[in-house]
Amino acid sequence: MNKKLVLWAGALTLSFVSIVSAKSYTLVLSTPMQAGSSQLAAGTYKLEVEGSNAVFTNTKSGKAVTVPVKAEESNTKYDVTSIDNLTQGSTLQINAIKLGGTKTKLEFSK
Repeated sequence: MNKKLVLWAGALTLSFVSIVSAKSYTLVLSTPMQAGSSQLAAGTYKLEVEGSNAVFTNTKSGKAVTVPVKAEESNTKYDVTSIDNLTQGSTLQINAIKLGGTKTKLEFSK
């Protein structure tokens, strides 16, 4: 009986840890931007990192876009989530996203 209780507690703890690590970030795009080869309309997005992909979900429409990313760790923690972008012609391209509260920077292919 005691072993079953310990196993259940361990399983519950592991499931809780995996839920906590699945963090999401809120991004507000005031203008349309391109992430990788995908076009994102202006609006509010929930960003989640799943392995080597960034998943942008529009909070209004629920439409999700998955884009490959390369995660890099820095030496210092980022205070806020921020977007590094560049202009290519008339298109704003997301170059990188620094995730607030972490040392992680997501780099997007051009």
